[in-house]
Amino acid sequence: MSFEAPKTEATRPRVVIVGAGFGGLSAAHDLAGHGADILLIDRANHHLFQPLLYQVATAALAESDIATPIRAILRHAPDVTVLMGEVTGVDLERRQVSVRDTGDFPYDYLILATGAAYSWFGHDAWARHANVLKTLDDAAAIRLKLLSAFERAESRRNPEEIRQLLTFVVVGGGPTGVELAGAIAELARSTLARDFRHIQPSQARIVLAEAGPRLLAAFPEHLSHYTVHALATLGVEVWLSSAVEEIDAEGVLLAGQRIASTNVFWCAGTAARPAATWIGADTARNGTIKIAPDCSVPGRENVFALGDVSSQHGRDGRPLPGLAAVAEQHGKYVARVIANRIAGKPAPKPFRYRDLGTLAIIGRSRAVAWLGRLRLTGFPAWLFWCLVHLFLLVGFRNRLVVYVNWSWAWFTYGRGARLITGIDDEGEGDNGKESRLITGD
Repeated sequence: MSFEAPKTEATRPRVVIVGAGFGGLSAAHDLAGHGADILLIDRANHHLFQPLLYQVATAALAESDIATPIRAILRHAPDVTVLMGEVTGVDLERRQVSVRDTGDFPYDYLILATGAAYSWFGHDAWARHANVLKTLDDAAAIRLKLLSAFERAESRRNPEEIRQLLTFVVVGGGPTGVELAGAIAELARSTLARDFRHIQPSQARIVLAEAGPRLLAAFPEHLSHYTVHALATLGVEVWLSSAVEEIDAEGVLLAGQRIASTNVFWCAGTAARPAATWIGADTARNGTIKIAPDCSVPGRENVFALGDVSSQHGRDGRPLPGLAAVAEQHGKYVARVIANRIAGKPAPKPFRYRDLGTLAIIGRSRAVAWLGRLRLTGFPAWLFWCLVHLFLLVGFRNRLVVYVNWSWAWFTYGRGARLITGIDDEGEGDNGKESRLITGD
C-alpha cells in the first residue's frame, strides 16, 4: 500500500511522522502548508498531555480531560493525514515504513517521535507485579488499583492484610514519582479520610523509594531538600539510596528490608522504544538514538529523531532532559529544516534548546520551580505550575474542565473520578486490566 494524500501533486515530498506526542504533533503542525504530504502515525487516536497523567491515576481528573483526538487537532491541516496503527519496522533502502495489518508507506523524510517506555533494568519479571504510568490505560489501571485497595481493606478483618492493602510503594524519585506519591497521600489523607467506617485511610502508608542520594536529582540540591520535607508533611516516607532488589506478588524488597504491599508503582528510569533497531542507529546507554546538531540521524540526512527517543547534548555538555519542552522544540526545529529543504533555502542554525525552566508539583500548595536564576518553592511555585500546565493543555474545553476540577478540589478536597465498575481480581493476572473503570462526579 502506498501513501497518497488526497488532492495533491505527485511531485510533492512525502513526510512520515511516527508518534503524535509533543514532538510529532509539533512537527506536523509546523510543517503543514509547506508543500509536503504528511502522514502522522500513532498507536492511539489521541494526543496525551502526559504531565497531568498522574492526576488521572489518582482520581483528580478524567481521561478525556487531558487527551484530545489527533484528528480534531489537525482538522484544519488538509495536507496532514492521520493513521492509527502500530509501526513495526523501517526499510531504509526502499524508504518505507511498515504498519501492522495495514501495509507499507513510502517517505522522502522520516521523523521518529516514538517517545520512551520505563526500563526495568534487566528485571522484566517485575512488570507483572508493578504498575507503570505512561498511557491512559496505565493511569486507569493505577486508579482502579488505588480505589479498590481502600474498598477491599474496608471489608477485611485481618490487620496484616489491611496493612498490606493500605501500603503503597512508589519507585523512582524523579518528578513523576514525587507527584504520584504526593497525590496518593492527599487522596488518602484528605479525599477519602471521612468516607469509611472500619478503616482509616489517613493511616495509609506511602513509601517513595529512590536509588540515588536525593529526590529530583536534576534540580538544585536545596529544592530536593524542600521536596523531601514537603512530602514528609504529607506523611510520605522517603527512602533515599534505597535500590529495589525484588518485586513480587507480596511486596517489595527494598535496600534489604521487606515491605508487604499489593500496590507497587514503577516510575524509575526510561528506555527508548525500539525505533533505533528499526534503522540500525547508534544509541546511547538507554537505547535512545544519537542525533546530529540538526536532529538528523548521522548517515541518514532524511531521517530525524525527536524528544525522548533521541539523545542530544545541550550547551552545558549534559544530555537534554526528557521533557515535553525538548520534544516540542525539536519538532518545530525539524519542521523548519524540512521546510527549508523543500523550498531550497539554506539550513537553519544547529538546534539549541531554550530551557524555559523545570517544575514539579508535590501536593496542595506545594511545588518546586527552577527557572534559571529564579527558584521558587511552596505556594508561588504551585500557582506557577498550575498556570503553565493550563496554558500548555491542548483545547479550550480541556483547559476549562481542568480549571473547574482544580478549583473544586481546592475548596472541597474532592476528586471527581472515583467510580469503580468491574472486578479488580485483587491484583491478579494483568494488573486487573480486564476490569473497567467509569469516571464521573
